[in-house]
Order: sequence, then C-alpha cells, then structure tokens
Amino acid sequence: MIEQDFEQRFETAMKRLEVRFEQPIDLQAALFLIGVNELGQGPRKLNKDQKLDVMHIAVCCLLEPYGYYSFDGLDKQGWPHYTRNERIPMLSGKEQEQMMKEAIIKYIDDQGI
Repeated sequence: MIEQDFEQRFETAMKRLEVRFEQPIDLQAALFLIGVNELGQGPRKLNKDQKLDVMHIAVCCLLEPYGYYSFDGLDKQGWPHYTRNERIPMLSGKEQEQMMKEAIIKYIDDQGI
C-alpha cells in the first residue's frame, strides 16, 4: 500500500473516532478507547495502573490477529487476559507505529465504527 494511502486510511479511522467521541483522537487515545471497549465495563473511574492495563489490553487485542497473542478469557473482575504466543520482532519506532496504525484501522473497520 502506498504510504500516502495508508496515512489517509488512518486519518479516516481517527476521524470516525473523533466524530463518535466528539473530541480529537490520537494514537494513544485510540489505544485507550479500544482497551476500554475490550474491557467492556462501560464508563468508570480508572486509576493510573488500570489505565496502563487498559492500553495493554488494546495492544494484545490488536496484535491477536497477527498471532502474537491469544485471548485466554476473563478473570473474576471481568478483565481480559492474553497469552503471548511469540515475541514481536525487533522493529524501529516507526515500524512499531505503522503496525499499530494498521491494526487500529482493521479494528475500527471490523467493529463498524
């Protein structure tokens, strides 16, 4: 895919989130929102550690289709847990960002957001 087309698809995906949540959304905010969606517990107060856990849930969920993680189920508090199947290859920061953007586009498209 041409870089310009890819970035346009990502911008379109972010605009869809911005319309839904009525505020600007960047990559980090998208990860947080995806994590909250996957947590499935609706709006609630989260402490700093829980916010990091929510973002980790998003990363695991987004990388599951690539085979890096497998969903194990929910714990007693309803939090999703994943097992790492394989290490993510050593990637530059730009390559990591590219992978996450690609996964976010796919997630948003699959969720029909």
